[in-house]
Amino acid sequence: MSSFAQMDAGRASMHRKRKVMNVVALSLALAAMSFGLFWLIWILIETVRLGVGGLALSVFTESTPPPQAETGGLANAIVGSLLMVSLATLLGTPIGVMAGVYLAEYGKSTWLGKVTGFINDILLSAPSIVIGLFIYAAVVATTKSFSGYAGVLALSLIVIPVVVRTTENMLSLIPNALREAAYALGTPKWKVISAVTLKAARAGVITGILLALARIAGETAPLLFTALSNQFFTANLGEPMASLPVTIFKFAMSPYQNWQELAWAGVFLITIGVLALNILARVLFRNKH
Repeated sequence: MSSFAQMDAGRASMHRKRKVMNVVALSLALAAMSFGLFWLIWILIETVRLGVGGLALSVFTESTPPPQAETGGLANAIVGSLLMVSLATLLGTPIGVMAGVYLAEYGKSTWLGKVTGFINDILLSAPSIVIGLFIYAAVVATTKSFSGYAGVLALSLIVIPVVVRTTENMLSLIPNALREAAYALGTPKWKVISAVTLKAARAGVITGILLALARIAGETAPLLFTALSNQFFTANLGEPMASLPVTIFKFAMSPYQNWQELAWAGVFLITIGVLALNILARVLFRNKH
């Protein structure tokens, strides 16, 4: 057999091996995707099936009921969640954006920037129950009272690292040519950041904020240690406050049917809210690119 024939045979053998490996890899990838989609679709179907059945006007107008009551709702938990999640986002977003700007524009090669980035990575991966326990020791144990303010602080500590990382990454993607063009016109650095780089990365930064909001909307562990719960309606953040995740946790584990129905209704509301936020964030991200 000539050398050319041997080379052709070797190429054909290598081609067959690559095709086999490609089919195997594609099959494993499709199997993994199907496995994940199976559980996701099942969870969504059960959430819709059991959650829609528990929805009624009273869910939005009445507070959590006592066991085996004929009427009751989740109004106090819904309002408590909206208050704490909104305030935590408002508190954590400016801190996260400014820290992200510092890491991307000022602190890339400084020791402070490296330390800040390292601490942010730890916060980003820290279990939420650890953050809740920290706020419990620092605030609740000191004031000797559970409160909505403590819940807001715990949730804001979850928002901050997500916004920091997203802001830093989005600003790092902005071409340096934009910055150099602005500097060439004599624009000061603070103006370049606020009017050029942040404006160009606006959609990505907003995406990070929405994802952080979606994450804290379903957090239960931090609120168990901070805001605890409240069976009655209250908008006073200085006292224990009900929230949807904690109420779902309590009601789902109870033996009472009316509580279990309200728990599934709460699960449905949180799922729809988080799903809407994630879709909105991805639409913004897609439009950016």
